[in-house]
Amino acid sequence: MAAGDMAAQAEPRSDDDVLRALRTGTAEEHRQLEETLDLLDPELDRARLVQVLGLMHGFWTAAERGLDEWAARHPADAATAGWARRRRAGLFAADLAALGAPVPGAAPGLPAVPGTDEALGRLYVLEGSTLGGTFIDRHLAALPLLAGVRLHAFSPYGAETGAMWAAYRRVARAHVAAGGNADRVVAAARDAFRELSEWCRPAARAQAVGA
Repeated sequence: MAAGDMAAQAEPRSDDDVLRALRTGTAEEHRQLEETLDLLDPELDRARLVQVLGLMHGFWTAAERGLDEWAARHPADAATAGWARRRRAGLFAADLAALGAPVPGAAPGLPAVPGTDEALGRLYVLEGSTLGGTFIDRHLAALPLLAGVRLHAFSPYGAETGAMWAAYRRVARAHVAAGGNADRVVAAARDAFRELSEWCRPAARAQAVGA
């Protein structure tokens, strides 16, 4: 599908809207991921934050590698999606360096990204994290353990967060309106949520054991 065709389509607002399908179809996976990370924990310590950043660096490295391979095969679609501006693995590495922590080399083995349906599903997870990331960013900035340290990976776009998310929404809707497969987009997003949650499980906050 040509990039021009993707960009030119109007945004449908019907009951089968792909953004609505993504939101409802991934709700449980999203909840599980938030519980696993629990980055708004008021008792978050430096060791667990470093562990989370290291795991997220590994996941983003693998996820971006797959998207780079997709972009090489579908450069027009990748340009329309603004893929070149959406890379974040390097920001996680920089945040680890700012905390004086090494950058782990481990990364999960993620499925290939065969087409734009699957790319947009994976991007829903990666880009959607920037919305919650603004709250995480503010929470972390208030923690004494980060006094004098400014992290960037959770809120990479700053004041442009809303505009970057809106651009993703437009592209996803245009792609499906032009013949993309919404079911494949949602399935790829669900897979990405599950893979991220499983990969980050070692950093889950220990739960109190009942008597």
